[in-house]
Amino acid sequence: MNKFFTRTKLIIVGFCITTSSVYAQKTALSKQTDRWAIQPNGSITWAINNTVPHTDHIEMAGEKVAIWVEYGLDSIKRSKISRTVVFPTFRMLPDGTRTHISYSFQDNELPRFYVNKRLLDFSTAKSGKSGSLGYSIKKINHKGIMRVSAETGTPVLATIERSFFPSVDQPMAMEKFVFTNVTANDLPIAMEYLKREVKTDPSRSKVQQHSVIMGTVGDGNTVVKPGQSVSFTVYYLATDHPDQLPVINADAEEQKRVTRINEIQAPLKLETPDQVLNTAFEFAKLRATESIYKTKGGYMHGPGGLAYYAAIWANDQAEYINPYFAFSGDRIGHLSAMNAYAWFAKYMNPDYKAIPSSIVAEGDAVWKGAGDRGDQAMIAYGASRYALAAGNIDSARKLWPLIEWCLEYSKRKMNAEGVVTSDRDELEGRFPAGKANLSTNTLYYDALRSAVLLGHALNKPKSQTEAYRKEADALRINMEKYFGGNVEGFETYKYYEGNDVLRAWICLPLTMGIFDRKQGTIDALFSPRLWTADGLATQAGKETFWDRSTLYALRGVLQAGETEKAMDFIKYYSRRRLLGDHVPYPVEAYPEGNQRHLSAESGLYCRIFTEGLFGMRPVGFRDFECTPRMPKDWNNMALRNIHSFGNVFDLEVARAGKDKLLITIKKDGKDYKYQVKEGAMQVIKL
Repeated sequence: MNKFFTRTKLIIVGFCITTSSVYAQKTALSKQTDRWAIQPNGSITWAINNTVPHTDHIEMAGEKVAIWVEYGLDSIKRSKISRTVVFPTFRMLPDGTRTHISYSFQDNELPRFYVNKRLLDFSTAKSGKSGSLGYSIKKINHKGIMRVSAETGTPVLATIERSFFPSVDQPMAMEKFVFTNVTANDLPIAMEYLKREVKTDPSRSKVQQHSVIMGTVGDGNTVVKPGQSVSFTVYYLATDHPDQLPVINADAEEQKRVTRINEIQAPLKLETPDQVLNTAFEFAKLRATESIYKTKGGYMHGPGGLAYYAAIWANDQAEYINPYFAFSGDRIGHLSAMNAYAWFAKYMNPDYKAIPSSIVAEGDAVWKGAGDRGDQAMIAYGASRYALAAGNIDSARKLWPLIEWCLEYSKRKMNAEGVVTSDRDELEGRFPAGKANLSTNTLYYDALRSAVLLGHALNKPKSQTEAYRKEADALRINMEKYFGGNVEGFETYKYYEGNDVLRAWICLPLTMGIFDRKQGTIDALFSPRLWTADGLATQAGKETFWDRSTLYALRGVLQAGETEKAMDFIKYYSRRRLLGDHVPYPVEAYPEGNQRHLSAESGLYCRIFTEGLFGMRPVGFRDFECTPRMPKDWNNMALRNIHSFGNVFDLEVARAGKDKLLITIKKDGKDYKYQVKEGAMQVIKL
């Protein structure tokens, strides 16, 4: 009687969880209002209208600078723009993660502008009491350059377009003002000359004292004919030689920025019937790739966010972004990937002491404040996947010793239960991770699998690759025993021994091809306990979320074959990040960092499609597994201009009758076709 009652109670509880989960999903996925709209040129625009008050922020980057712009309008449409300019290669002492210099500039620090001899007041949307002219923003546009369209005067005298963008290769950010006369008469428009210099404390300045200069180009008065325009520029630059400033040409700098944006976006084009997905993918490619800094230690991809520059991390760079660069077709992306692994390799040692989690200050210092976060597993996972997908045997040979060392390190960290221990996970103690966590172990497992394939491609001894294979097989069994379990009613994974609360990282086995507990895991991920309006909560019952786990999960659910469920959430997430209230990129976390647009998360977004939707898994320098996941209401999808596996090619997927898909590889003017059952894997040999 008691057993029957208990079993009945469990069934009822399970039914309630499932019903509640379905209701929560439908509710969450229906509650979106777009603030932004996609434009024909692939940009997004916020037409202000009555959609105020609202504030947001965005980051843009070049090789020597990043500019972080916070912007917004209050309830009566008064605007406020703040720009913080970061100079990653201008450092202060002592060396550390955040010892770059940065300065913030407000609208009230701009030079004064005059239209028809009246002062332009950026702080008011209407004419001021002193006879000054108001400044009314009509729309804001993003596509690698932030463009603010406004007007001034009642009736309107001039339209104003402000453009914010970083220099591609100089330690300088630009703010360009274009005034257009919309009256029928000549219109005098002027900008005052301004030059303001700040010098850093010489006792703390690295190498020498640094200067940050805010100045003007094109200052003076111009009489503008009806329908004609005049351009002015405010620049923000850093220099160690303030008496030798470069000639500044804002139009040339803007064109270089446009060229770099196009260069990043030309390869790896996503084509689906969903415009939001295609556009979000393009934006993610830009953010993922622009944030690479040319340092004295070589090209270093940096997350950004006003904190992380001229430095590398085992998670953001080695694990998240570098495997994406193997598909990206970006030359600088490849250079930064190889440079990151080369820097980590410098810290290999015969005693197998942990490689630092982060190498900072252009390579002059390290950070290892969280101990071993599973960093060696992160590096081995990312480096082996990158080496295979890049398809360059010389690069792979350089990476192999690092991969071997990291695998051996992890092997030496095995506990009596046959799983790998680590001091922390990549959240560095923000949430408990026990003595052995699921993240470190799944990364090590996949690194072993990839090392087998890479070892074959490099003609390494069969005894070595076979040992890796056996270790991977044993680890998978031990992971199931150690981490597998019922958590909050779901047959999924305990994130660490003794863990009894759902965690977002239970998604990781799905991304590594472990589907033993896929149903319980997917149900848990999308249950009200974990899924929130902004994706996965890091831990059930907490408001904290980190996009990285959501991005892994969306990829993993696709890889597990739950295409329709995954696509519902991918579409929801993509629309929210691209067209919602905080745009246009994936973010880091909340409340920490206030949803900074850290760069590597955008690489994880792109991997949803390369590895999830198209199911591309590298198995050799010229070979990959392809398990496409075509949504039921699509007939075609494609990735074009893929630069990977030593080739440039298109990958098309189309319906070919009931339960059949046609995979077409277009390369060198030829088509190579493969017909597969839906859900089946096809090995593609280029």
